[in-house]
Amino acid sequence: MPPRVVLTRANKEGGLPMSGISSELANTVTGERADFLQMLAKHRGFLRFTVRDLTDEQANLRTTVSELTLGGLIKHVAVTERGWANFIVGGAAAMFSEPVDWAAQFSMKESETLADLLERYEEVARRTDELVATADLDESHPLPEAPWFEQGASWSNRRVLMHIIAETSQHAGHADIIRETLDGSKSMG
Repeated sequence: MPPRVVLTRANKEGGLPMSGISSELANTVTGERADFLQMLAKHRGFLRFTVRDLTDEQANLRTTVSELTLGGLIKHVAVTERGWANFIVGGAAAMFSEPVDWAAQFSMKESETLADLLERYEEVARRTDELVATADLDESHPLPEAPWFEQGASWSNRRVLMHIIAETSQHAGHADIIRETLDGSKSMG
């Protein structure tokens, strides 16, 4: 029998670990669903860890030639994860049911705080974790039309979850570089 996973609630200050999965679900999820939840929690935790102890000003500071900021990465990952969760539920048409300002999702507005962005990210994570526990992983939907997707291709919900994990992991790495450039802090090592 595969091991069961028990995930803890997120530390509001940005520390490890992060998952919105309820203890009720955590006690019933096994196998690949448990693996997905563990990997999501791990990489979300790494991403959140990069913003520990930062002010809003620091979270919105560009530290490299890139336009990326730590707050912008948190915001982008949350928007992207929400879009893919919508895709799992309703296909490409549901992916971005509300208009998305693509450029704005990479930066914090003056009215946004890091705490607000982390709270929104946790809400998105909670919903995704529910889908990990309940969605038909074999169900697939045609991908939206975009130059980076093969024309006419479909993805299973399983593949979408793998993509969310990869996206989160990639951006956690970006965030680690930005944070180290900001003040020398590292997630590892």
